[in-house]
Amino acid sequence: MLGAYYVRMFIGEYKHTIDSKKRVALPAKFRRELGNEVIITRGLDNCLVVYTLKEWQVMSDKLGKLPASQLEARGFARIMLAGAMAVELDSLGRILIPEYLKTYASLKKDVVVCGLYNRLEIWDSQKWEIYKENVERDVGDFASKLKELGI
Repeated sequence: MLGAYYVRMFIGEYKHTIDSKKRVALPAKFRRELGNEVIITRGLDNCLVVYTLKEWQVMSDKLGKLPASQLEARGFARIMLAGAMAVELDSLGRILIPEYLKTYASLKKDVVVCGLYNRLEIWDSQKWEIYKENVERDVGDFASKLKELGI
């Protein structure tokens, strides 16, 4: 038992497939927390990001406060906000992935849904394996750099 201070979070890797109608099922264990509608948008490293409505409000508020006068801030806000779409979970916990997002992330049939604390990422399974191998190889270097952040 994790106790009274347990906070619901998304963690883990889950293998799924995109069906012929461009739908993917989100992990069953997350569906209650996700609710009936989520926001899906472009993520970093050519994956997709899925936010609960509550988490999307937090993220979009931050994006809206970025200085429009700075090129990088303007570009990042455009990519994240213009790429975002509200999608409903059907009775089987599936969401429809818009074609432009499917293309952005190069999603084929097999995907991996990753739980990342307050959001999910959807990766093409082959791209995820390559990405994971590269990061695992360098994790020692990353860890030493994260020490500055208290991790």
